Amino acid sequence: MKRQGLSSERKLARISSGKAGAANGSLMEVCVDSVESAVNAERGGAGRIELCSGLLEGGTTPSMGLLQIVKQSVQIPVFVMIRPRGALCRPLPVTFHRAFDMVHDPMAALETLLTLGFERVLTSGCDSSALEGLPLIKRLIDEAKGRIVVMPGGGITDRNLQRILEGSGATEFHCSARSARDSGMKFRNSSVAMGASLSSSEYSVKVTDVTKVRTLNAIAKNILV
Repeated sequence: MKRQGLSSERKLARISSGKAGAANGSLMEVCVDSVESAVNAERGGAGRIELCSGLLEGGTTPSMGLLQIVKQSVQIPVFVMIRPRGALCRPLPVTFHRAFDMVHDPMAALETLLTLGFERVLTSGCDSSALEGLPLIKRLIDEAKGRIVVMPGGGITDRNLQRILEGSGATEFHCSARSARDSGMKFRNSSVAMGASLSSSEYSVKVTDVTKVRTLNAIAKNILV
């Protein structure tokens, strides 16, 4: 599960319902927003799930009902996005969200997270993607010296994962590994949109792709042996 971050609305974090870590080799965390995606992530070999709602909005807290069903459906640890304000939930392990990428001084912010007791920070290296932010991610991992897990995330695919892991020294990584699927809606009125203009079709659903999870997991395991 995931839990909350610091006092600001933009400072997010996460709480876990299971043990986490990459004691041996790599650990792949997949962000999901449905039971189907959670099951697919586990089938593909993910080591941990980040459960959210509203991924198009950057991730919000899922309903208790969704969390309960997901926990009944998978065996791997589930980290739940907690986006509202609130205090840290101890003794559960906490990951600080990508709000970290908005800080002015990443090195100072890293020390602040350590002081506050965070076990992990998710970051794209304060850039548009983990690949673009790779130099800073490596600096953060070197600075952390094992005191906190620096987990790359943001735009990770099978085309760039090897470069990101080898270039940063990271042992955990975060991705969505999703593919678009046509919705099951039979009748479609092309003259009407049920919301604001969207980048994706209202008749398309994005779901975690088992094949993509397996491919990414295999790449990581070949590197982090």
